Amino acid sequence: MTNSKKVIAIEARLRDCRNVITLGVRPNFSDYSLQEAELIRNAKKIYYPTTFYADLFDAMGKSIFPSYHTYKCVQDKIKQTALFDLLKISHPRTRVFYGKLQKPAITKYFKFPFIGKVPRGSAMGRGVYLIKNEDDLFAYLNIVTPAYIQEYIPSDRDIRVVVIGNRIVHAYWRIAPPGDFRSNISVGGTVSLDPVPEEALDLALHTAQSCKWNDVGIDICMYKDKYYVLEANMKYGKEGFRRAGIDYIKLMEDMIENEEL
Repeated sequence: MTNSKKVIAIEARLRDCRNVITLGVRPNFSDYSLQEAELIRNAKKIYYPTTFYADLFDAMGKSIFPSYHTYKCVQDKIKQTALFDLLKISHPRTRVFYGKLQKPAITKYFKFPFIGKVPRGSAMGRGVYLIKNEDDLFAYLNIVTPAYIQEYIPSDRDIRVVVIGNRIVHAYWRIAPPGDFRSNISVGGTVSLDPVPEEALDLALHTAQSCKWNDVGIDICMYKDKYYVLEANMKYGKEGFRRAGIDYIKLMEDMIENEEL
């Protein structure tokens, strides 16, 4: 691969790709060298620009990957839920409660047990709570605001579907560890490469394309013969790729080389 074919990235996600020049994140643009600044200005597209620079590049009309819309929903469950509702994407019943006046009404809308989540900035299974009684709810409300409450769907597994560009690149089951309601690999969940139902794949791709997300892990569960989108993860882990023998770096190199991204 020649230098003329190399693309420019800011974040380190593609640092091991041979056809990517990764410049690193500088909070002050003036901290980039003159050469680096010109590479950014002259690039047709910037890869993984960070949430901060995604806004700026969008304002100046520069193409980025992942998309601007992808960055707008990074680790923001409130925005994701609102978008799912707008687009009529099947999603567990969810409601956000703000302030002291709204929070006492939680048990009017939801019966125990239900799920409480940290609505922004949490990932990898952290900030997810199974609320079984008033004591659990009190403890949750003491540490989380606003309250992001979701109906509990009993299941020992879910499906992770990874969409990059305009296609599904991987899909697998995540099995919850014994005694835990979460199936995240980071909290002890395991990967299963059993076939993923076509209906779940279709829902994931429809969700990503409808929301204009082009680098995302869509989490889906099935309950009473219906599939639900639980949430979207723009900073998904790679263990599922490793277990399937998929070389993520080679995949990204090829997709960039083939102008899929």
